[in-house]
Amino acid sequence: MSPEQEPPTAHVSARDKHACPACGAQAEWNPGKRLLICPFCGSESPYDGHKAGGAVAELDLIQMLRSLPDSAKGWDATRRSVQCQSCKAVMVFDPAKVGKNCEFCGSPALVDYDDVQAPIRPQSLLPFTVSHSDVRDAMKRWYASKWFAPNAFKNKSLIDQLHGLYIPYWTFDASVHCTWTADAGHYYYTTESYRDGQGRTRTRQKRHTRWVPAAGQLDHVFDDEPVPGTTGVEHRLLRRVEPFPTQQVVPYDTAFLSGFVVERYQIDLEQAANASLDQMHSHLMGLAGSQVPGDTHRNLQIHPTYSQQTFKHVLVPVWLLTYKYGAKVFQVVANGHTGTIAGDYPKSFWKIAGVVLLALIAIAIFIAAQS
Repeated sequence: MSPEQEPPTAHVSARDKHACPACGAQAEWNPGKRLLICPFCGSESPYDGHKAGGAVAELDLIQMLRSLPDSAKGWDATRRSVQCQSCKAVMVFDPAKVGKNCEFCGSPALVDYDDVQAPIRPQSLLPFTVSHSDVRDAMKRWYASKWFAPNAFKNKSLIDQLHGLYIPYWTFDASVHCTWTADAGHYYYTTESYRDGQGRTRTRQKRHTRWVPAAGQLDHVFDDEPVPGTTGVEHRLLRRVEPFPTQQVVPYDTAFLSGFVVERYQIDLEQAANASLDQMHSHLMGLAGSQVPGDTHRNLQIHPTYSQQTFKHVLVPVWLLTYKYGAKVFQVVANGHTGTIAGDYPKSFWKIAGVVLLALIAIAIFIAAQS
């Protein structure tokens, strides 16, 4: 795609409405039934508009970084953006539905937000398929499994704060030709004599390493290397609920966003591209290391050459629970497409201390029995 071309889904406007055929109210996407449902009268509206959108195009990374077209920037003017002054997440709302608190950390400190430079508009999304009721039940089981959580915490009703969000991701593709050099280590053994505690002569095997230079090359294709663009959700938690099956994304369509809040990315394309290169470099180190002959290696260096670099800006679905326990804020995240859960929770000092004490007693008994 040339930098002057319009992205394939740019005709989809954030002002699109999906009215209930019975009462005219705004219908909302239901992940469980995978259709639009009116929150007022309950009427169901089958929706397959995304099927006419065709495949989601991969955009040329180098061209986009050099000259970002205005046609790829900006949300619709009828949308309103606010930024949380606590966690710095930027949320894009229908103006009539702006909440009073941050969807990510619960802070009431929200201010209107205008970009100095308009952002890249998402061109595709991964729809919610896990329903609110299913993820509620799964999170209840998740909490119940946390033995170290305080009993008072387990008795609190936290699940009511669960809500669905679309968060920004970048995905990157690249073909790589990579040469490498290293010192390959080959183990060999010699026999040596020594005296034991009673003065007797014994023998043992001693391991040595013979180092020889090694070199090689490999070819690899990266497909949809993911980089979160969010600041509202902890990246380490997102990594634990990945993968988001980005091969199943559909062209950007506001029908799937109806009823959900969208986060605007705070990690821009250039930052994300650099992060993806770091991820790719780490993966290539592992691939090259597996090619080094012998038993071990050192001084591994790789020299990758990247080509056919493309990217997508994708919205992915998460169910997010943010709560405060004591003075600390915790997050629990569920993948809105696969249902995988990861999160933090408070831990009881007394339960941990009890386990440590039992372990020390067990060690002391074992030592006494060996004496």
